[in-house]
Amino acid sequence: MTIEATINARIGDVTERVARRSHDQRRRYLDRIEQAASAKPQRQKLGCANQAHGFAACGAEDKVMLRAGDGANLAIVTAYNDMLSAHQPYEHFPELIRAAARAAGGTAQVAGGVPAMCDGITQGEAGMELSLFSRDVIALSTAVALSHQTFDAAVYLGICDKIVPGLVIGALSFGHLPAVFIPSGPMTSGVPNSEKAKVRQLFAEGKVDRAALLDIEAKSYHGVGTCTFYGTANTNQMLMEIMGLHLPGSSFVTPNTPLRQALTRAAAERAMAITTFGNDYTPIGRMLDERAFINGIVGLNATGGSTNHTLHLVAMAAAAGLTLDWQDFADLAEVTPLLTRIYPNGTADVNHFHAAGGMGFLIRELIGAGLLHKNATTVFGQSLGSYVQEPWLDADGALAWRDGAAKTGDETILRGVDKPFQPTGGLRVLNGDLGRAVIKTSAVAAERHVIEAPARIFHSQEALQTAFKAGELEQDFIAVVRFQGPKAIGMPELHKLMPPLGILQDRGFKVALVTDGRLSGASGKVPSAIHVTPEAAEGGPIAKVREGDLIRLDAVAGTLTVLIDPAEWAARTPVTEDLSSSHYGIGRELFSTFRASVGAADAGASIFSGVPA
Repeated sequence: MTIEATINARIGDVTERVARRSHDQRRRYLDRIEQAASAKPQRQKLGCANQAHGFAACGAEDKVMLRAGDGANLAIVTAYNDMLSAHQPYEHFPELIRAAARAAGGTAQVAGGVPAMCDGITQGEAGMELSLFSRDVIALSTAVALSHQTFDAAVYLGICDKIVPGLVIGALSFGHLPAVFIPSGPMTSGVPNSEKAKVRQLFAEGKVDRAALLDIEAKSYHGVGTCTFYGTANTNQMLMEIMGLHLPGSSFVTPNTPLRQALTRAAAERAMAITTFGNDYTPIGRMLDERAFINGIVGLNATGGSTNHTLHLVAMAAAAGLTLDWQDFADLAEVTPLLTRIYPNGTADVNHFHAAGGMGFLIRELIGAGLLHKNATTVFGQSLGSYVQEPWLDADGALAWRDGAAKTGDETILRGVDKPFQPTGGLRVLNGDLGRAVIKTSAVAAERHVIEAPARIFHSQEALQTAFKAGELEQDFIAVVRFQGPKAIGMPELHKLMPPLGILQDRGFKVALVTDGRLSGASGKVPSAIHVTPEAAEGGPIAKVREGDLIRLDAVAGTLTVLIDPAEWAARTPVTEDLSSSHYGIGRELFSTFRASVGAADAGASIFSGVPA
């Protein structure tokens, strides 16, 4: 691997560290996809009956093409459903993609669908305990879709939280196939995020009723497209672009617009162009190397993106034979400036970010500072350096590309590296008596980066809410919410905790959260040590904490410690918890094998942990 001469020294060092650490497994992975690749379409090696089954339902024109084998056949793997606002626009994408494939001299087929659940609907409900596991189900479903071996490339229709990471993992299991990811875009802006957050807090305090809360939520989530705050779904889109799997500037174009449709057709055309039928063969397994993942982590830090990606990027990299460590994220954060303020790290939404210069400006600034590998491979046919362009429709309505914004359109939302919102990305790894954890400080006031307070112990977010409503939490404290990890109950997001903790913090109390559960990109102003590993269900030290123990969460020093006598701490036995009520109902009984086999949070919380890439 050759590091560009202009790259920041820390970026270069971490990239080389990942490459060295991953050398053997990456080599084995590349050898396997090399063996799977073939200049001749795999379907032509199938028996006649096999082939006939594959094109039996096609139209006459497509049948002729598939029988002759003279053109590429494109797999469409879709996460379409009309319950998720972000995925509803995908209903008509296959029609556009098939037409584009035919125009390019090939064919396209919907190879399979993958599940797509909405964390916004399951938030705080039992279904959320299936959310993280759905990522690995999606990876498995992707493998099933592609297992027919009748395809020369694939396009992936997915946008939300676990869906994109699952699709990437599945795509990498067929790493010899080129892959292009096609977004659907964000919904248009609704009520300001600050207004929505205010009403949520008023509801938590009992000052407005449920009708008022539902009204503001409906005005926020009001149409088709991705929710406009910068949570995991929109962090996914940033990652797919900065890692080269989207076309430049395509991530945040709103649905059902002429530009969106043109980009969808162009993405299908690029997928056709990078198969073995052309001169630009670009398999995803080769493309997503250590440079691509380092670029992704830099983008995550520069935008204050979702903490879920400290899990997802690790799992995605493992599928490509690469080993990422949380320390890589933290070391890169130290040299990556925070360049955006998008809710919950600010008041703007992703449409405002896009209008202010968006991904083109962000990538231009990061490349200029030597913080991205500009020579990383992309599906666009050019290196990442070309992603400073933006798409537009010319006078004839044709898709064209032009230089993106050289200056930010709004310094309250998007800034250059010479004037960042803060000098570091705000992601830290904590180590200490309680194990290992992640904290995102980009939305946390500097005076709250260190919290020392007695522990209050809870084994569910409902228990903390009950204590809050009873007035039992009017004090300084650190909430230890445990038995929320992947082996315990699937590692749900714990957003029911945020309103009461935020209220108590606003009342002047020193509060923080320590948990082996998740919070994601929607976490905000309360200091939160999340993804604690080893988790309580494995007997991790978080299960040894007792009510009243003095805990110090220090995001400056990167420590998470219990301030009691070391001998007493060593002598303690971890508590246990009967979790059976979370293992049945809402389909949870079907996931017992997942809970039994899932790996640790810092290994990606994946059922594929330990499985060779």
